[in-house]
Amino acid sequence: MVYIQLIAVALAIGLGAIGAGIAMGGATGSAYEALGRNPEAAQPIAQNLLLGLVFAETLAIYGLVVAFLILFH
Repeated sequence: MVYIQLIAVALAIGLGAIGAGIAMGGATGSAYEALGRNPEAAQPIAQNLLLGLVFAETLAIYGLVVAFLILFH
């Protein structure tokens, strides 16, 4: 039973981190592409990028919360 919990915890954290990494990489790449095409729009692009990165980071935090719930329940 303990090994199943440890595997579930590892999957929860790992998949959450992979999802957040993919989302952050895509958002950052798109933001740099947009800045290359329109450098004058740096401020709105940066604001939207930061908001998107915050939302993507919550994926990793939710994975951590789920892992703690599995581990300590």
